[in-house]
Amino acid sequence: MRYSSLRPMRPAIWVLASALVLLLTGMVQAGSGLIEPFVGEYKGSAEVINADGSSTPRDMSVEIGETKDGFNVTWSSTTYKPDGRTKEKSYSVDFLPTDRAGVFSAAMKRNVFGHATQLDPMKGEPYVWGQIVSDTLTVYNLFIDATGGYELQQFDRTITEGGLMLAFSRLSNGKEARTVETFLEKQ
Repeated sequence: MRYSSLRPMRPAIWVLASALVLLLTGMVQAGSGLIEPFVGEYKGSAEVINADGSSTPRDMSVEIGETKDGFNVTWSSTTYKPDGRTKEKSYSVDFLPTDRAGVFSAAMKRNVFGHATQLDPMKGEPYVWGQIVSDTLTVYNLFIDATGGYELQQFDRTITEGGLMLAFSRLSNGKEARTVETFLEKQ
């Protein structure tokens, strides 16, 4: 008798399970939709302030775009040395939604099954993740050196009229090593 009294509840369980699936699907879609206001190409220049108080001129650009499963952030910088040399760096990272609202994992390599995975900071590779809170997209890069020390880079890109405000900071073993704030104009 007891078993048969549970049978009428089965449709209710299916309705609840279906609602949960729809809710979770909506959360994933909403997570990927958070990037829409940031999509575009942005360029600007800044004086990068070093830990010793000196500054170095730098041109910066970022391109943010949606991908099939999430979004991509590609950024580059050109540093102008006092002796006339230039140094260029470029990075590109795909981000995927996680089960945490507004938090995104980096998909920087593929495992043996073809799934996107994080890099391994214990092998000197950066551990990268992203976060969107309101009108700010933040990308974090964590590096662990061979002696166990660390470096944490934080890129805050905040939507403003006509572009993005970039606030960059780099901590090395808890000490501020470099900061920069500049406006990047939408192209």
